[in-house]
Amino acid sequence: MDAQNEIKRTLKQDVSIEAVQQLLADKEYETRASFADSVCRHFGFLDARNRPQRAGCVKALRQLEQGGHIVLPAAVHRGGTVKSPRRLDQAVPAAIDVPAQAGDVRALTLIIVDRLDLMRVWNELMLREHPQGAGPLVGAQMRYLIGSEHGWLGGFGFGAAALHMADRDQWIGWSPDLRRQQMHRVVGMSRFLIRTSVDCQNLASMVQGMVLRRLGADYEAQYGYRPWLVESFVDTAHFIGTSYRAANWLLIGKTQGRGRQDRDHAHAKTVKSIYVYALQADWRARMGVAEPVPLAALDVAEGLEGDEWAAHEFGGADLGDKRTNERLVEFAGTLAAMPGRAFCAAAQGDKPAIKSYYRMIEQADDSQLTMAAILAPHQQRTVQRMKAQSTVLCIQDGTDLNYSSLVQCDGLGVIGSNQTGAQSGGLHLHSTLVVTTQGLPLGVLGAQCSAPQPRAKDDTRPTSAIPIQEKKTFAWIEGLRQCNGVAAELPDTRQVLVMDREADFYELFDEQRRSRRVELLVRAKHDRATGEELRLFDSVRQSPVKGQLQIPVPRQSSRAKKSKQKARAGHKQRTAHVELRWRELEFGPPSKSSDKKALTLRVVHVLETSPPLDAEPVEWFLLTTCEIATTEQAQDCLRWYCLRWRIEDWHRVLKSGCRIEALQHKTAERLKRAIAINLVIAWRIMLMTLLGRTVPDLPAELLFSDLEIEVLQAYAKKNESTSRLGWAMPYAS
Repeated sequence: MDAQNEIKRTLKQDVSIEAVQQLLADKEYETRASFADSVCRHFGFLDARNRPQRAGCVKALRQLEQGGHIVLPAAVHRGGTVKSPRRLDQAVPAAIDVPAQAGDVRALTLIIVDRLDLMRVWNELMLREHPQGAGPLVGAQMRYLIGSEHGWLGGFGFGAAALHMADRDQWIGWSPDLRRQQMHRVVGMSRFLIRTSVDCQNLASMVQGMVLRRLGADYEAQYGYRPWLVESFVDTAHFIGTSYRAANWLLIGKTQGRGRQDRDHAHAKTVKSIYVYALQADWRARMGVAEPVPLAALDVAEGLEGDEWAAHEFGGADLGDKRTNERLVEFAGTLAAMPGRAFCAAAQGDKPAIKSYYRMIEQADDSQLTMAAILAPHQQRTVQRMKAQSTVLCIQDGTDLNYSSLVQCDGLGVIGSNQTGAQSGGLHLHSTLVVTTQGLPLGVLGAQCSAPQPRAKDDTRPTSAIPIQEKKTFAWIEGLRQCNGVAAELPDTRQVLVMDREADFYELFDEQRRSRRVELLVRAKHDRATGEELRLFDSVRQSPVKGQLQIPVPRQSSRAKKSKQKARAGHKQRTAHVELRWRELEFGPPSKSSDKKALTLRVVHVLETSPPLDAEPVEWFLLTTCEIATTEQAQDCLRWYCLRWRIEDWHRVLKSGCRIEALQHKTAERLKRAIAINLVIAWRIMLMTLLGRTVPDLPAELLFSDLEIEVLQAYAKKNESTSRLGWAMPYAS
């Protein structure tokens, strides 16, 4: 079966309907099944083993009957209740004495489920131990049990692939017609279970390799054709796909949370990562699709020319409508020309443009115009800019956006309260800003706006009992996962994730340890117990000094005491003379995670030796997974952490320059759309400013149009030139 029969599409044609009507008139059929077999033989709806495709034909014929075209033979009702899956009378016995390493498992084997007794075992395992149960699976199916001398260890279930999936279909590159013809060449790994009672390192990736090596031959023996691709999904709220990557699956995108039966676009399912595995190396040639063009590396300022930058950073967004995609580029350019202004002011009285902009922003909250969709082209360009660097710093941080004046705005959360208990409405923005090791911003890799809600009064769970997915700190783990997700596209780029003290929690380091694709650099908040007599802070303080350094300390504005924030004294910018120490330490897991392994981290410590009389000495403890074998490597970590302030500067540009807290919209979803556009505009403003400082001799044409340069030249003093970026930037700002 080279191409899949398009039964429904074929039978909907007028000439086919006439042929079906004639078949009914020529002969009397006792059952729908016998008539469907006759239709299959007439139209050639046969599978690879020359058997009628009865089930698909009956379904298509029922739709013709519903449309009033034919009257089918009466359905045969056999009576009785719907059968439940055949299963055992009791749970499958637990495996006994399973070794800690997969290579030591005795008689590890895969068994095809082709008998009733094996089907009962498979169903029992899935119903009791798999989150999705036993199915039902759809389409051409294969089931396997994972056996061993120790007992049953788990199982697999394969069935039809998803009918539509935007990220997968774009990655494959097939047309709608080709997708319908070759859909059978892609199968879905619908069930994969390693029993929770089995703790065996590398077992998951080993058995995945075993089943993928034999899957094509087993399908051919059963159904008469070989699939070329396998797809599967990972719920990133609970798993990170370590075994998939170890078994050489490829991460290609995310689902939209719809599921196979979501005809009403309810998006009721969780969003999952999409993984694919090629069973045939030349599957693209067999299918007739072109090889994808790999992303090209971009220099920091490439494509940021005054008249073209918006098309590069927003062009190609999939917002559900071609006109909306094009308008996004136009509107972003208009807003960037006058940042901080409302669109009606930036458009300078262009009423059609103003009307069109607000029509776009005010689309229904469930439309495809989402924050993620708006940012997608810029994120791709960010990855391309990362690709041109040997090392990049992915700086994570959060900030609150205050919209307490929008009392009628739906969907806001609670970002604080005053001493009288009055709550402030707003959103929490958690972002990942990527910069070079010299501090030039490469783009916004990730951004999520949430509406924080106070804990319910009847929620009496202790903090240790609340799953990490329900905590605010989970945003840091999601940021790490996003960096992991693009690592496959950056084989020659080292990613270091830089974070402040809020990210100092065990689960984040444990997450990194499972993937190890991205390195962490986090300022310590907790004085943890170590494997030694002293706790973290004293243990490092008493280690020998390994260097003397000078580090810049940025100015800090004073802050009055708030309900949940302490007062903070301000200080001027200064240079601090510090002592440098570093060493490796082991930290045990917290009591709530006593079953986890200890962490081994490097700690970099700096302490200011002679601070000003009115200032507290600078003292940092930096926890890192980066290798530190020399003082120079420790200095690199310190220098990288000093660049964490870049994201604070970006937040200031967002709030003061782009004035995103002055936005006026009636729902949080509409606010997020406007915020997304301004995130990219703020990045560009910041990059322009820093380029003017760090490389002032670049031509001004790099960032300004001819008209803008002409205006700047007229504004500048007579004896000064704006032909260079360093001269143009002060006048532009």
